[in-house]
Amino acid sequence: MNRGNLSRRGFMQTSLAAMAATGLPAWYAREVFAHDEAKAAAAKKAEGEKIIMGAIGFGSPQSRGRQIATDAHNTKQVQYIAICDADANHRKRGVEDMKKFDYDVKTHEDYRELLDNKDIQAVTIAVPDHWHALIAIEALKKGKDVYAEKPLALTIAEGRAIANAHEKTGRVFQVGSQQRSDPRFRLACELVRNGRLGKIKTVETRIGKNPTSPTLPKAEVPDGLNWDLWLGPTPKVDYAYLKQGNKAYTRCHYEFRWWYTYSGGKMTDWGAHHNDIAQWGLGMDKSGPIEVEGKGTAPSKEPNSYDTHPTFTVNYTYANGTKLVCISEENGVKFEGEDGKWIFVDRQKITASDKALIEEKLPENATKLYESNNHMANFLECVRTRKPTICPAEVGHRSVTVCHIGVISTRLGKKLKWDPVKERFDDEEANKMLSREMRAPWKLDA
Repeated sequence: MNRGNLSRRGFMQTSLAAMAATGLPAWYAREVFAHDEAKAAAAKKAEGEKIIMGAIGFGSPQSRGRQIATDAHNTKQVQYIAICDADANHRKRGVEDMKKFDYDVKTHEDYRELLDNKDIQAVTIAVPDHWHALIAIEALKKGKDVYAEKPLALTIAEGRAIANAHEKTGRVFQVGSQQRSDPRFRLACELVRNGRLGKIKTVETRIGKNPTSPTLPKAEVPDGLNWDLWLGPTPKVDYAYLKQGNKAYTRCHYEFRWWYTYSGGKMTDWGAHHNDIAQWGLGMDKSGPIEVEGKGTAPSKEPNSYDTHPTFTVNYTYANGTKLVCISEENGVKFEGEDGKWIFVDRQKITASDKALIEEKLPENATKLYESNNHMANFLECVRTRKPTICPAEVGHRSVTVCHIGVISTRLGKKLKWDPVKERFDDEEANKMLSREMRAPWKLDA
């Protein structure tokens, strides 16, 4: 919170007006403001003792690695002393960015070297999905607290391994599902959890289409990129790149999302955000649906091209009969209850079929959810207090599991039964997709 030259009253009025513009009712905006004021006072006291941090996966100017490191810096509670990236160009840019923050950082190509630094207390991890499990588990074993970008892992088996390692080591873990620290999403979930819509019949998560590409030719690995290290536990393949006009296609960096080898497309990209909110609103943080049926337009059959399904609809059923529908449309979460009542929320606004559904204050004895309005600040507070974060590994695992079983069903073209306790399907072909073999010498050792 930056008050500038405003008085407390002026700052409060400005803040409340800004929150009202996004659809937050006055009663809730006042609660958010009061919470933030209290947290700001506590954070100010923490500025004198910096948390020593390292960044694994710094990336391009548009990357989440750069953004979450900036988020940590903006709290004034941290001191970065090391960064790691498989691309020397990213490391060079990272050093330049860190200098702007007055951090003198050591650079590493290999994450294991960074994790060997005993001075580092916590790390931010923003690497491609196929690297999440190996790095996060190693960081936990080395005694580091972890802020790891979503989706938690590439597979359900890897997600379970991270969650188990988190529980075993007792470290602090935050999954980068930052919508949980957005008061609009929290309000939507609190209204749903307190019966404002009656029994929830359907939740619709709209997450966008997957891009397509032409065939990508083999290309020279860019100077500075350790391609073998970037591939890590995935199969050894040639670097591929194609430039058409202003559009660049590749296997690497941001575009890895559109290859099932390295990610799960929009299902594990935006789906990890919106299906997480669906789980939160339904009170399913430690469980999940019991049935899934995914259908999608066939991915490209062209060799060496993006292979995620361009469009899709995934239907889930929970044990209580509630339906979750995840679709390739833009963008938000819609909770639908009885008598046609609904609440819609995205990163700009919260709206409802009737304004009164939002504007009527919840009673004093209402169910209240974990309150955080700054995801990184919540992580750093928990590093200091050793309390659980708003999105620990188990929650992140359960949320992305919803995405993974949707991808598996869509790829197989089958309706599947899912056991959220045993984390198994009723189909052996599907169960084989719960994990993936890693390329030697890498192996999952939780």
